[in-house]
Amino acid sequence: MSSAAITTAIKMMESLPIEVQDWIAEHLREYIDDLQDEIRWNESFQRTQSKLIAAAKQAKQEISKGQTTAMNYDQL
Repeated sequence: MSSAAITTAIKMMESLPIEVQDWIAEHLREYIDDLQDEIRWNESFQRTQSKLIAAAKQAKQEISKGQTTAMNYDQL
């Protein structure tokens, strides 16, 4: 079932030449793919956020205790 906004957009697209419809459809597919990637990223981040916070706290503690060394980027 489509929303009223989608129905309206489809009707608008149907009034355009086929070539333009195809062009719009391709751009919409790319846009929707990007949105789906963003949704997956956000879901993944939400699942791991507590672990990231814990790792950051541990890193801060290690830094404050002098248990870390500066990274030598030339050795990477």
